[in-house]
Amino acid sequence: MAQTSQHPVFSKVPAVTLGFWIVKILATTLGETGGDTVTMTWLHADTHPGNGGYLIGTGIFLAIFVAAVGVQIMERKFNAWIYWIAIVASTTVGTTLADFSDRSLGIGYAGGSALLLLCVAASLFLWRVTLGSIDVQTVATPKVEIFYWITITFSQTLGTALGDWMADDTGLGYAGGALVFALAIAAVAALYYFTRVSHVLLFWAAFILTRPLGATVGDFLDKPLHDGGLAFSRPVASAIIAVAIVLLVLILPQRAGKHPGHAAAP
Repeated sequence: MAQTSQHPVFSKVPAVTLGFWIVKILATTLGETGGDTVTMTWLHADTHPGNGGYLIGTGIFLAIFVAAVGVQIMERKFNAWIYWIAIVASTTVGTTLADFSDRSLGIGYAGGSALLLLCVAASLFLWRVTLGSIDVQTVATPKVEIFYWITITFSQTLGTALGDWMADDTGLGYAGGALVFALAIAAVAALYYFTRVSHVLLFWAAFILTRPLGATVGDFLDKPLHDGGLAFSRPVASAIIAVAIVLLVLILPQRAGKHPGHAAAP
């Protein structure tokens, strides 16, 4: 009788390591400064809200995001560069989409955050009901990837809205907002290491919280001094962060996460 060999099954997303979270936070910060560069610096959406700058910016980044995700899905195995390009694209489209929802639609930061939280919850619920798991390490087929990237987009947009709400509406400012979200991430990490709370749920909580952390840090870098920022040039800040991401992807180990099934017949 012929023996059936077993081979490891790997997902098409990175293993969740410290390096993953470092690059993720930088990517979310780039999404904030990059999105603001296009919509506010180049399209002047902040000073001319009626010119459709936020909507145009959303369209530009959405096209880039869809193209990047299309390539990601067509790839047969994990590719670090394609993955992180898609993540950065999702953060920029999240920034512009959140700004469009909060400002152009007039529902405010709190209203936008509540709406987007429902979208994230609905996406995760449908993913769980349809495929049986929302564990990111199961992202190995096109159907799972579609749910993954839809959820990612909603979570990135929610994170932007939460960051803006915390910085602007609570009076904490950008530095104060960044501190709050950093402490929240630390609390999630403590739950991960010292409790039996579902690691899958904690991953999604951390993934959502890193977005407003990046958003508030990005705003802190490029917003005017009188608004509590450092008034750095948005394009320059974006370029510096982009270079840092490229260097980290080159330096830090980039490997695919292992599928929970661990092995499958060839």
